[in-house]
Amino acid sequence: METSTAKRLAIGATFATAILLMWVIGAVGLIGAEGNPADRMYAGVIAIAGVGALITRLRPAGMARVLVAAACAQALVAAIALLRGEHHAAVTSIPEIVLSNGFFVALWLGAAWLFRSATRERSAAAA
Repeated sequence: METSTAKRLAIGATFATAILLMWVIGAVGLIGAEGNPADRMYAGVIAIAGVGALITRLRPAGMARVLVAAACAQALVAAIALLRGEHHAAVTSIPEIVLSNGFFVALWLGAAWLFRSATRERSAAAA
């Protein structure tokens, strides 16, 4: 079975986003200072993407949905952090939390869009 370019790009974007998220959390943290326990919530985002990839077996239609769920989870983590008062002017401000998480939401949604494109390519090839 031939893998389309869109699917290969989508898989690469998904893994790159997950690795970048883990790297940023390990290096500096997204919420508060490095080592803030609130950063552990991002494990749920990674778990959604990872378990979803296993369940869908990287099928484009399923992965598109999984990555939209990961993007929603990423946004939810930011909302929870802000509601819990995890922003501190000396460490991370509200705009920093919103923008940094928004960046990752955009990456997850971009990968979902690529998987959606792979689904369309597959449908067009079948017709």
